[in-house]
Amino acid sequence: MLKNETCPICQLHGETILRDQYEILRSELWLLRHHPDPAPLAGWLLLDSRRHLAGPIAFNDREAAEWGAMVRQASQLVQKITGCTRVYVIAFGEGAQHLHLHLIPRHAEDPTSSAWQIADLYRSVEASERPQAGLSEIQSFVNQARLLVDQTQMNRF
Repeated sequence: MLKNETCPICQLHGETILRDQYEILRSELWLLRHHPDPAPLAGWLLLDSRRHLAGPIAFNDREAAEWGAMVRQASQLVQKITGCTRVYVIAFGEGAQHLHLHLIPRHAEDPTSSAWQIADLYRSVEASERPQAGLSEIQSFVNQARLLVDQTQMNRF
């Protein structure tokens, strides 16, 4: 797998403690993980390319062919476990120029997770102005997600 030694996402993929705590799925092409501390919401996932690349424009044919199914399945996983109304899918690629897609649960009854308010929520949690998601809630999500991935063979990717 092509890696970049200075890329924080590539480095994160090798960290055993974070893998044990947050990783849900690791396949040849993709890594699905929970957002690390501080996580704004339980169920806020990240779908990373395993290969170091900046975004879909750099996909090889296999990555391009499997991308849609992986995003759909990861979104379904978030919705199934959290019971959210929608799943937002966002990627900017400036904080780390390695594809990491945010999959964010949107609960209709929670105005802080509505549209661009999600960015304010993210910033306020990161600045310690709001509490992060509870660690036990995150671990419960990760455990449920791992079980569902095993049961549905989502890991065929």
